[in-house]
Amino acid sequence: MLYQTKIAGLGYYVPENIVTNDDLAKVMDTNDAWITERTGIKERRHIKKGDGNSTAVMGAKAAEIAIERANISKDEIDLIVFATLSPDYYFPGGGVQVQDILEIGTCPALDIRNQCSGFIYGLSVADQFIKTGMYKNVLLIGSENHSGGLDMTTRGRGVSVIFGDGAGAAVLTRSDQNAQGILSTHLHSEGKHALELTLKGPSTAHWVPALMEENPQEDIPYFPYMNGQFVFKHAVKRFSEVIMEGLTANGLEVSDIDMLIPHQANLRISQFIQQKFKLDDAQVFNNIQKYGNTTAASVPIALTEAWEQGKIKEGDVVVLAAFGSGFTWGSAVIKW
Repeated sequence: MLYQTKIAGLGYYVPENIVTNDDLAKVMDTNDAWITERTGIKERRHIKKGDGNSTAVMGAKAAEIAIERANISKDEIDLIVFATLSPDYYFPGGGVQVQDILEIGTCPALDIRNQCSGFIYGLSVADQFIKTGMYKNVLLIGSENHSGGLDMTTRGRGVSVIFGDGAGAAVLTRSDQNAQGILSTHLHSEGKHALELTLKGPSTAHWVPALMEENPQEDIPYFPYMNGQFVFKHAVKRFSEVIMEGLTANGLEVSDIDMLIPHQANLRISQFIQQKFKLDDAQVFNNIQKYGNTTAASVPIALTEAWEQGKIKEGDVVVLAAFGSGFTWGSAVIKW
């Protein structure tokens, strides 16, 4: 017997520290108009030294809200799935840290490293565990601390103006209502483009002592690199494909979409997809203007905000889609 998976609770957390485009203009050669035109971003949240936040801590804060809204106790969590590209430690992963922070019992904890697609990949993993009956309640978290690893100079502005910190979480549970819940998930990757959006070190190839010895002044491997135009071109193509794949798999048309929540990578990508599919503003939710790109956290933060604002109602067809480093991409179709 295959069970249905539904989202029982949602939550998100972002640091209180707001960093505006004007703030960035004080430390690099940029300005509000340049950033807004290229990305649509006006501000983002950054962890502030001493505020007690980290990738795992923010994930736990978002998870607490999701668990409370799911109306279950933390002891009923059967599996933790944690998606991030910015863990507190190289190892262990964030899943066990959240388990410790929330004092959850000895359930398994699984970490996912699929960057911007991490939450969609995690959603698919959780869905399979629930559908097959192995677990009843899965805690899925996407959390990122980008600000601690960005090149906050003119040299790094092409990447650094985009990213923000934050976390989103969902509690997924078994449902007896076959017509509701996650209808399908669709995952893809294309590894030949892995180096177009990458952070090469620290890694076993560029371990910390070697980085300190090399210490190049221009091509620093421990700051993120992104071939922006190349990524944009592939993103709009794969977004379109994977959204249509999900709709086709469920016998749906574009007109059936009540809410599309794309990964908040760049407002221009979201607008391109919206125009291509001829969706109106009420059918697409964007919050990158406030938070920037929070990678694995962006979809759950946006999903939570859309739900909180009453823009997602019972019976709605909700489509989630993401594209990012790897390249990896995916979509999920949900009947709310």
